[in-house]
Amino acid sequence: MKKQILLPLTAALYVLAAASSFAADAPNKVIIHADLGKETISRFIYGHFAEHLGGCIYGGIWVGEDSPIPNTRGIRNDVVAALREIKPAVIRWPGGCFADTYHWMDGIGPRDQRPSIINTTWGGVTENNHFGTHEFLDFCEMVGAEPYICLNVGSGTVREASDWVEYVTSDAQSPMTDLRRQNGREKPWKVRFWAVGNESWGCGGNMTPEYYSDVYKRFSTFVRGHDLYRVASSGQANDYDWTEVVMQALCDTDHNYVKNLMQGYSFHYYTFARGWNDKTSALQFDEADWFDTMRETRAMEKMMENHMRIMDLYDPQNQVGLIADEWGNWYNVEPGSNPAFLYQQNTMRDAVTAALYLNIFNNHCGRVKMANIAQTVNVLQSMILTRQGEMVRTPTFHVFKMFAPHQDATLLPVDAAGPDYTLGKRSLPALTVSASRDASGKIHVSLANLDPVKGMPVVCDLRGIEKVRKAKGEIITAKAMNAHNDFGKPEEVKAAAFTDLKVDGRIVNMQMPAKSVIMLELE
Repeated sequence: MKKQILLPLTAALYVLAAASSFAADAPNKVIIHADLGKETISRFIYGHFAEHLGGCIYGGIWVGEDSPIPNTRGIRNDVVAALREIKPAVIRWPGGCFADTYHWMDGIGPRDQRPSIINTTWGGVTENNHFGTHEFLDFCEMVGAEPYICLNVGSGTVREASDWVEYVTSDAQSPMTDLRRQNGREKPWKVRFWAVGNESWGCGGNMTPEYYSDVYKRFSTFVRGHDLYRVASSGQANDYDWTEVVMQALCDTDHNYVKNLMQGYSFHYYTFARGWNDKTSALQFDEADWFDTMRETRAMEKMMENHMRIMDLYDPQNQVGLIADEWGNWYNVEPGSNPAFLYQQNTMRDAVTAALYLNIFNNHCGRVKMANIAQTVNVLQSMILTRQGEMVRTPTFHVFKMFAPHQDATLLPVDAAGPDYTLGKRSLPALTVSASRDASGKIHVSLANLDPVKGMPVVCDLRGIEKVRKAKGEIITAKAMNAHNDFGKPEEVKAAAFTDLKVDGRIVNMQMPAKSVIMLELE
C-alpha cells in the first residue's frame, strides 16, 4: 500500500505567511538573513540542454572543419566564446526524446565512415553523425562545462549503455578503451552525470512507473564506474504517483537509502501559457498572454515542492537530488520555420521568466542539485540564435550572465513581501527574489518584477550585518513586452548599470521598473 502524501500549500501562500511578521513595516520589503546561510546553490543549477533538434547541434554548435564559419575542430568559435561568458556549469546531451533513438557507436570513428541516421523524433531529417561523443566532450571542454549524457533506454540495450560508460570513463585496458584510443583519445574523460532514460512515460518508451523502476534498476546495476551520478526519469510534471513508485522502489521500507543505484531524479516543466494545444507566439502577444506565462511559471514551484515532499518521505537524508533537466518557455515556432525544429524568438518576457525560474531553483537548492534550460542554441528558450555566420545573444542569455555570481555561493534565507500583479480579476505575486553570499563575502540579490506595467519601490533589509559599505547593481528591462534581440540590429535587451538605489546603514532602498530583472552586489 502506498503512503498518503500531504501536499504543500502553494508557493504564494508560503511567501505571504513568511512575510506576515514584517509586511506592516513596508509594503514591499525584502529581509535578507545574511548570517543564516547554510545551503549551497549548486553551479549545476545553471546548466544547459543541447539536443539533436532543429538547429541546436548542426548549424548552431557544429559547422564542420571545412566551414567558412570560424571554428575549432568543427565547433563554432562565436558560440563557444559567448557561452564562456555565462559560465555554463553542465550541458545535457544528446536528448531529450532523441536520446532514446540514439546509438552512440554510430557517432564515433572517422567521420566519413559514420553511418547517416534519420532523426525520427524531430522532423525526419537525415543526420550524418559528424557530431558524436568525441565532439560533444570536446565542446564541453571548450566552454568549461561538465558533460551530462542521457543513455538510450527506450530502444537501446544494457550492454550498449554499459559499453558507452566504459568507453568514456575507464582508464583500464578493454575492447572499449582500446577503441577510444584508436579514435584519438588516450585518457578517459571525467563524466559523472548519466541519465538512465528520458521521459520514459512517453517518448522514452511509454512505460508505467512500475515497469520503468525495474528497467532502471537493471540498467543502473550494469552502468558502473567511479563516482557516477545516475539520474532516473520522472513522470509528467504533475504525476506524483510516478515519483512515489520510483522512490519507493529504490528505498527500503525504513526510509533508508540503501541500494546506491540512484543519485538524482529528474523533473521536467515547460511553461505553455494557455496550454499545450493553445501555444502563444513568442513575439506577437498581449498582456493576457504575458500574465498567463507568469502564472504558469509560478505554478511550477508548487508542483516541484509536491515532488520534493514525496522525496522527503522516502529519502529523508536528502541523498537523491532533484534534477530539473528540462525547463523553459515553449511557444509556437516562428512563421516560416520547420514546425519540428522548435525555433522561437526570445523577448523581455523570457528574461523575466528565466529570472523567476532561477530564483525558484536557488531557493530550493537544498534538494535541487541541477537544472538544464531547454535549449542552448536555436531551440525553445535558447541562450543563442544563429543564422549562417551570424549570432545573437538572447535576453535569456543576459539573465544567465547576470545570475552567474550565484553559482556555488551560499543561499541566504529571504523573506519577501511585495505587491500583486493584477490583470482584471486575476492576480499573482509580482516580486521574486533570491540571495547568496559568495566565497569573498559579497552578497548578491537577484530580483524580478513580473508586472509589465507598474514599477515598485523595494526596501532590502540585510539582517545579521552592521551596514552595507558598497552597493552596485545591474538591470535588464525594456520599453516593450516583446522587445528582443535580432540579427543585424543593436541589442534591445541587455544588462545595464542600475543606479536607482540608495544605501542607509543595512537598508537598501530601490525603485524597480516594470518588467525588470535586477542583480545587486553588496559588500
